[in-house]
Amino acid sequence: MVAPEQVDRIVWNLHHDPFEILGPHLVDSDDSTRGWVVRAYLPQAEAAWVVRPDARREYPMQSVHNPHFFECEIPVPDLANYQLRVKEAERERVIYDPYAFRSPKLSEFDLHLFSEGNHHRIYEKLGAHVTTIDGVSGVYFAVWAPNARNVSVLGDFNSWDGRKHQMRKRNFSVWELFVPDATYGASYKYEIKNWEGHIYEKTDPYGFHQEVRPKTASVVADLEDYSWNDSEWLEQRRHTDPLSKPVSVYEVHLGSWLHTSIDDPVRSLNDNVAPVQVSDYKPGARFLTYYELADKLIPYVKELGFTHVELLPIAEHPFDGSWGYQVTGYYAPTSRFGTPQDFMYFVDKCHENGIGVIVDWVPGHFPKDGHGLAFFDGTHLYEHGDPRKGEHKEWGTLVFNYSRNEVRNFLVANAVFWFDKYHIDGIRVDAVASMLYLDYQRKQGEWVANEYGGRENLEAAEFLRQVNSVLFGYYPGVLSIAEESTDWPMVSWPTYVGGLGFNLKWNMGWMHDMLDYFHMDPWFRQFHQNNITFSMWYFHSENYMLALSHDEIVHGKSNMLGKMPGDEWQKFASLRALYGYMFAHPGKKTLFSCMEYGQWNEWNVWADLDWWLLQFEPHQNLKRFVGDLNALYCREPALYERDFERDGFAWIDCSDNRHSVVSFLRRGKDPDELIVAVCNFTPQPHSHYRIGVPEAGFYSELLNSDAGQYGGSNMGNMGGKWTDEWAYHNQPYSLDLCLPPLGVLLFKRDRDRSETVETEAES
Repeated sequence: MVAPEQVDRIVWNLHHDPFEILGPHLVDSDDSTRGWVVRAYLPQAEAAWVVRPDARREYPMQSVHNPHFFECEIPVPDLANYQLRVKEAERERVIYDPYAFRSPKLSEFDLHLFSEGNHHRIYEKLGAHVTTIDGVSGVYFAVWAPNARNVSVLGDFNSWDGRKHQMRKRNFSVWELFVPDATYGASYKYEIKNWEGHIYEKTDPYGFHQEVRPKTASVVADLEDYSWNDSEWLEQRRHTDPLSKPVSVYEVHLGSWLHTSIDDPVRSLNDNVAPVQVSDYKPGARFLTYYELADKLIPYVKELGFTHVELLPIAEHPFDGSWGYQVTGYYAPTSRFGTPQDFMYFVDKCHENGIGVIVDWVPGHFPKDGHGLAFFDGTHLYEHGDPRKGEHKEWGTLVFNYSRNEVRNFLVANAVFWFDKYHIDGIRVDAVASMLYLDYQRKQGEWVANEYGGRENLEAAEFLRQVNSVLFGYYPGVLSIAEESTDWPMVSWPTYVGGLGFNLKWNMGWMHDMLDYFHMDPWFRQFHQNNITFSMWYFHSENYMLALSHDEIVHGKSNMLGKMPGDEWQKFASLRALYGYMFAHPGKKTLFSCMEYGQWNEWNVWADLDWWLLQFEPHQNLKRFVGDLNALYCREPALYERDFERDGFAWIDCSDNRHSVVSFLRRGKDPDELIVAVCNFTPQPHSHYRIGVPEAGFYSELLNSDAGQYGGSNMGNMGGKWTDEWAYHNQPYSLDLCLPPLGVLLFKRDRDRSETVETEAES
């Protein structure tokens, strides 16, 4: 009943739709007789039978044209949920026939939206999903590989034999198959053959979990069995504008923040989670799980007063030394630290403690690892075929083809996925400049101009607009932060006015100016006052975040303390002055872990942070200062409400370069919310330094970075100063201040005290 060439196409895995041959097929002999023919290709099987559990009958199958290709006729009008009894050497087993389940899970509308690039939750369709079809539980697999000749599912359930579960092609692009009896925890890959017969074993681009490195298989995972407790947090977030709220971010790499002994028992929501060794560089140590990090990291972040924690990429990556920035599993939180449910627990606990979660997201490039996205279906599918557009040679990575709808859909849906399934509160998009410019880190002749002859990557810009408009449409109140280091216009402006649609942009110019300035000997700073003042010319042109990130303390750049000149006392004082100026300056804030207590060594991805330093008083004092700085920042609306408005900032005096002193005002939405900041960036104190202020009264000293409790010289203003009726700096009143060495002072008019004195004077 079946031709030899048809059998050969199945045996040699050459058929794009094995359902045309395998499984049950209706046979009409005449008008009065109706029956079925069942065909199965069972490699290694010696014999097989069709089993009808409902009728308690078996039908022997016959070998046809190949000893492992079986066929039999069953003269019944209806054939549902039959099984196959298979004899393989000394073993017999009963299985459901995957080719008996013909109902597709992907609708034509799903495929249409995906081909348009507009299926925002395509991860619910592609990938591996445990489901029930016709009363039988199993896993539905679907993968986009339009140029493959054939695709099979490999896994624990078929002894990694690509002949056993050959997939069918839908709509000339997506391959699918339901594998009955497969379930959660099964490891799997896709075996993809190109038209030359080359075989590629790939992890699932939409896989929700992966094996612990160095293994690379995807793992069938359930993302619906965690009970969230953060509905109140999410509802409040939906009605909040983060740009008018304090945002102080603790950036952390989970794999190097803290380790424990490999012998310590593992704490996880899953009893089967095994300890993962850090690396050969640190024998005997293991990573903390997400569950354990929730117990240790969250209280630490809360103690320091940060509003958010930012995680360096936690999407699955094969090489620890990439810091997570060379992603192979875009939909899988790395298994180094536990299960997807453990990561959900971590996020849930952050929300319970009032801490938002930001995840670094890497849509700009991906590595060339053989199991990943590179050359996925035997062609340049996710990446550009032309290396002048498709490769970052300096990084050894490939660039996504943003002009392809399905690739763009993969990334847009991935951004939605992390908010949808893991309830994160923001993304920081890595290396945006590398996406926006076709000549990024490329020499002349190594790049291709756009259709207008320019260097701008128009497809990438349009992709970023799509990501941000989709995100804010689904999740108002979240953060989308661009690490963008150029002068590309309107990065943090809405898409409807032509912007890229981010709501924050890292201020890389401010960061470079500050580090250059503070690296100088204080005597030379008088000649570089512009480093301090220049950012005020443009702070309102974008919604800026001031970031001192991991990139600034690696590769021989020294840690923050090492960048500061002078003896140890001056180094700590300068660092406090830098942090004080940073928190007084307009813009949201980010500090990388270890900066809060002053680590001397550069950050090392293979090691713990140098927590032992906290036994020494100078480091304890710096940590205390950062905690107090965060508390003050969150308490005073003038320091955050109008970060991006011209009227939220005003200079008092920016021209005293001879003393390297600047003074300015920060204003909140309430006219009573007014902060006066005075910064002395040299070790020379000034006992009578006068600045102008707009209102009369008593100005309380809210913060003094030189206070004794922070390790300073304890020079200050005895808690505050009364104004003099002496016009100065174009202001009607002035303050006579004591400026400490390398000190930042923040003052606020004590309205109750001032008005009481005014009333008494009038009476």
